[in-house]
Amino acid sequence: MLYAFELSGEHEELPAAEVLACLKTEGLEFRSHVRVDQCLVVDIAGREEEIERSLTVIISERLAMTHHILKVVGTVENSPEAVLGLAEAFPPAGYIREGESFLVRAKRVKHHVDLPCEYLEEKIGGCIYRKGFRANLKSPDVEFRLILSEKAIFGTLLSSVDRGAYEARTPQNKPFFHPGVLMPRVARALTNLSGIKPGELFLDPFSGTAGILVEAGLVGARVIGIDAQEKLVLGAHMNLEAYELDYLLMVGDACRIPLKSSTIDAVVTDPPYGRSAAILGGSFEELYSSALLEIQRVLKPGGIAVVVSDKASFEYGEKAGLKVLETYVQRVHRSLTRIITVFQKKD
Repeated sequence: MLYAFELSGEHEELPAAEVLACLKTEGLEFRSHVRVDQCLVVDIAGREEEIERSLTVIISERLAMTHHILKVVGTVENSPEAVLGLAEAFPPAGYIREGESFLVRAKRVKHHVDLPCEYLEEKIGGCIYRKGFRANLKSPDVEFRLILSEKAIFGTLLSSVDRGAYEARTPQNKPFFHPGVLMPRVARALTNLSGIKPGELFLDPFSGTAGILVEAGLVGARVIGIDAQEKLVLGAHMNLEAYELDYLLMVGDACRIPLKSSTIDAVVTDPPYGRSAAILGGSFEELYSSALLEIQRVLKPGGIAVVVSDKASFEYGEKAGLKVLETYVQRVHRSLTRIITVFQKKD
């Protein structure tokens, strides 16, 4: 069965990567079907009822860089003739039940097409009306959505991601604030890339004010944070307490992590870089080299580490014995570019 994820435009690759990581974490069997600008369509195998429970109850609660999840009716060329042909021909069973009302919404992505959304909404609505269903513009039972990107993707809305919840957790809204931290949506996306599952152990050895730890804790992980600055550890305690999460915090050195080898399921961290930051002596190169050796040591075999830097940290990770899976570049502003590297500890 085909399902589409309407992606945010805040990064070219991260939103789709986050979706695929969440599907894998949930244990779903899938393959990519169509990838266009701000939309990913995947073919998921299994019982439809179980798939949709996972998508609506679990995955939509985890995702940060997705707007909506759709059950796909079909994908066609983005011409009015092809779109209306699909709307006229599709069988309603499985998408809308007898007696249910509907609404049609069309979304044009950037400048890939110049089709009139209101016209298509009206014409598609007419097609569905002729199948025996009534429109309801205020409180429909089913919302049909048309995504107009390099292709047209037509489906019904299964679930929407509550992106407002991330805005409510912006650093300035937490009990303790310190500048220069990741925004919650980015922190959650990186957490999802790690594949962490509820109940597993999650480490941030440069935990700062616990922005990453909060997001990992909210998906059910048991989180451990280490930071060299006592005031930040105290502030992280305040922030984690505010969300009543399962956590342990330590004042310490990321280059000498006081944990046993092969005990941590996943690591996500945003070490100091590109700004004035306190480190326990030495250079940033020494810091990265030693910290990645320690990350490799404490990770379980097969475990994932996601590291943010302003330089190619994969060199230090590879020297530490970690395998590089993916690298993503995120331009924050003119003077700061983040490089996000996904590592895996070899089995």
